[in-house]
Amino acid sequence: MISADAARAFSTALRRWFRRNSRALPWRETRDPYRVLVSELMLQQTQVSRVVDFYDRFLTRFPTLQKLADARPAHVMEAWEGLGYYARARNLHKLARHVTRDGADGTLPDHPDALVLLPGVGRYTAGAVASFAYERRASLVDTNVARVLARVFAPRLNPKRTRDLTQLWEIAESVLPRTGKAVWTHNQAVMELGALVCTARVKHCGKCPLARRCKSAER
Repeated sequence: MISADAARAFSTALRRWFRRNSRALPWRETRDPYRVLVSELMLQQTQVSRVVDFYDRFLTRFPTLQKLADARPAHVMEAWEGLGYYARARNLHKLARHVTRDGADGTLPDHPDALVLLPGVGRYTAGAVASFAYERRASLVDTNVARVLARVFAPRLNPKRTRDLTQLWEIAESVLPRTGKAVWTHNQAVMELGALVCTARVKHCGKCPLARRCKSAER
């Protein structure tokens, strides 16, 4: 169990580092749930540099969920061409039609438990949309987050094992700040640290704001 003091120190250090070192990315400039969702689906299995090239073009062509829902499947796939993993585009189109169909209100829900029921939305994506669009206090664990949390708090855990990944989700929940606005920064910061500093190939412990608190830090 992680103490409240340790959780607070972890998040505070992370958010301070993020404010000084974060990359300027277009999806960080919006709280629109649809735009956040598009970015999260594009970022699955795809490098950030490639997504930047596609993100604005896709949203220019399909600026709203309704526009996307009204589009022909072939046109959606055409706009996605070059990103790969085309099931993401098909699921996004299904989702748009699902939330804009007769009787639906045309908006994405704000709670992870409701979001995860939508086509193509897993637990991570549900937490990301709830946190980044609605600033809800929602945890999320992707590859980068799992690696950071395991190295800092529980080096014995292997994110590739289902049981261990479940524990990492519990850790992610336990270290969240109290307010949704702080959680937005916290979640962005954990992912950013995993992408830039605590990478899979190299641990840049000398640059890491968590080195003093990390059980895996190279000292």
